[in-house]
Amino acid sequence: MLVLLSCAKTMSDKSKIKPPFVTSPKYQKEALLMAKTMSSYSSEELRTILKVNPQIAAKCALLYKIFLSEHQNEGKLPAIIAYSGLVFKKLDPSTFTKDDFLYAQDHLRITSFFYGLLKPLDLISQYRMEGNVELFDSEYKNAFDFWKDKLTDELIEDTKKVGGILCNLASHEMRSLFDWKRVEKELTVFSPEFKTYKDGKLKTIVVYTKIARGETARQIIKERIEDPNILELPEY
Repeated sequence: MLVLLSCAKTMSDKSKIKPPFVTSPKYQKEALLMAKTMSSYSSEELRTILKVNPQIAAKCALLYKIFLSEHQNEGKLPAIIAYSGLVFKKLDPSTFTKDDFLYAQDHLRITSFFYGLLKPLDLISQYRMEGNVELFDSEYKNAFDFWKDKLTDELIEDTKKVGGILCNLASHEMRSLFDWKRVEKELTVFSPEFKTYKDGKLKTIVVYTKIARGETARQIIKERIEDPNILELPEY
C-alpha cells in the first residue's frame, strides 16, 4: 500500500533528526523553473498570489532568490522532516527507526506544487507555492496543469510496486495534480474522511482532519500495514 500526503505550507530548515540517507528529488529541474517563475513576482504581488501577509510575502521572495543562487544547498532537509505542519508533527519522524525510514521511502509519497511528487528522504529547500499560480512563458496554465501529465504515471507505477492500493490522505485539491479518474481506474483507492460530531451533525474540522491524517500515515508506516481494512482510524 502506498500512502499519499499533501505537503505543508510551514517548513523548517533545521532539525536534529538524522535519517539513514537522503535522495534527490526527481523533478529538481522543474522546481528550478517554479523558483524562476515565482522570483519574477514582487513581494506585493506575492502577497496577493499566495494570500499571505506582507512579512511572509517578503520571506517567500527571499527564499526564491536563495533557491536560484549558489547558496541553494544551504538549509535543505529531507521532505518528511522539512515539512512542519500538523500532519507531519503527528507523523513524527523523530521516532522513526532506520527500518521505518526505509519502509516510508517505498510506501509514502508527498505532493508538492514546487517539486511534484516527493519521496520522504528527498532533500528539499524551503519554498511557498500554490496550485493556481500562473506560469509565465509556459504552455501550461498553472501548477496543476503543469504537473498532471508528469505525475499520474509515476503515482500509478509507485503504487503498483507496493501492491496497487493507494491510501489517499492528501487534501482534496491535490487530486488535480493527477489524472484522478485514471488513478481510480488503475488502482484501488482508499480515501478515508475524518468527521466529528458537532451540534448534532457530522462535520469536517480541519485541525482534527490533519491530526488524523498524520496519525493514520504513522500507523501504516510503523505497523507496516498493507490492508486498509485493518486500519484503526482515529476518532475525535
